[in-house]
Amino acid sequence: MSVLVYVENWDGKFKKLSFELISYAAKLAEMMNTSAIALSIGNVSGEELDKISAYGAAKIISATNEELSVFDNQAYTSVIAEIAKKENAVALVLSNNNAGKALAPRLSVKLKAGLGSGVSRLPQSIEPFVIYKKVFSGNAYSNVKINSEIKILTLSQNSFGIFESSEKTVIEQIAVDVNAGLLKTQLKDVQKQSGKILLTDADTVISGGRGMKSPDNWGPLLELAELLGAATACSRPVSDEGWRPHEEHTGQTGKIIAPNLYFAIGISGATQHIAGVSSSKYIVAINQDKDAPVFEAAQYGIVGDAAKILPKLVEAVREIKGK
Repeated sequence: MSVLVYVENWDGKFKKLSFELISYAAKLAEMMNTSAIALSIGNVSGEELDKISAYGAAKIISATNEELSVFDNQAYTSVIAEIAKKENAVALVLSNNNAGKALAPRLSVKLKAGLGSGVSRLPQSIEPFVIYKKVFSGNAYSNVKINSEIKILTLSQNSFGIFESSEKTVIEQIAVDVNAGLLKTQLKDVQKQSGKILLTDADTVISGGRGMKSPDNWGPLLELAELLGAATACSRPVSDEGWRPHEEHTGQTGKIIAPNLYFAIGISGATQHIAGVSSSKYIVAINQDKDAPVFEAAQYGIVGDAAKILPKLVEAVREIKGK
């Protein structure tokens, strides 16, 4: 019996998300009186595998096959399911990101497993198996009972934390066979963004809305982001107007993120936008309208004109940082 956690790698490298997943799986395994096994798929160096050995997994399985160098939902599902059966996994843990959302439903069908998506805490109980999760775009919470023998959970990013462990970890390298008929994804071209922090990886995000009034007013926002080592984002109306690139659009119809700190500057706080950022640990809102819905979601708020407040905020941060 085990808890199997799939840890995604990006070009052979693990990120903070992988450490959080293993930390969660290790604590879950402890609750279930078993051990956690981490599964990596693709070519990853021994040095990288060593990095994930400090977070509580009793074993790390590195499954390799040249045909798995490109992520393919069907092929990866097949590999994870086979290893889950081999390791007698009673629970599987994946990230609630694009990859996890693609894999989890397929695994649920293949393993006849109940699926709890977007969890942010450990189960409230093991017998019965009850999870706590957000529902209705984060506006409510629900306790969900999973009755199946095997459980699949997808963990919301940046919701649990990272915990190091003294657990001794064994690294097992295996070569896996893949049914050629499952390999449907072909990589035609790769265009990488450089010199910019990715939204999904950022601990701090500075986001602007129509309250910025013009694309010409973005200078102080970008300066603040640079000072704080933050990623930049925007609301949908801003990207629709062409003020900012579409890849910066956050919200229910854009990127769903969960940074430690999210600045909503000149953003009214429509339900669709808040649904995409509600998992942020702290939200700071700046808006002229004291009744703007964004203040209901924010832990800290400033009522005022962003054009006047931002330069003062930049000045204060520069003074603190001695720049």
